[in-house]
Amino acid sequence: YILRRDEVLAGPEKWVLPVDMKSPPSITLSLPVMSGARQVVIAACGVSDKYPQGKSEGMKRAVVADGETIVTFPAVGLRDVATWIMDEAAASKLGE
Repeated sequence: YILRRDEVLAGPEKWVLPVDMKSPPSITLSLPVMSGARQVVIAACGVSDKYPQGKSEGMKRAVVADGETIVTFPAVGLRDVATWIMDEAAASKLGE
């Protein structure tokens, strides 16, 4: 989730962060906590009428897009530590 930038860049003292953009609101772990985990697995799958290509744009930005940083797309901070699991739809833009 894209959060307030100061939260994304916060040190390890913030473990859990609010996600108010969803209804109902939810929580997520901070980037320092996720990147410091023993094992990180990111899974993206599923399509819908609203997103016929699933999470393809987000996965492209997170995994391969040049010019993305943890400030522009926080999941970039997990590129080197995560195992990425995607269905065909989510992986469809990785080669573009």
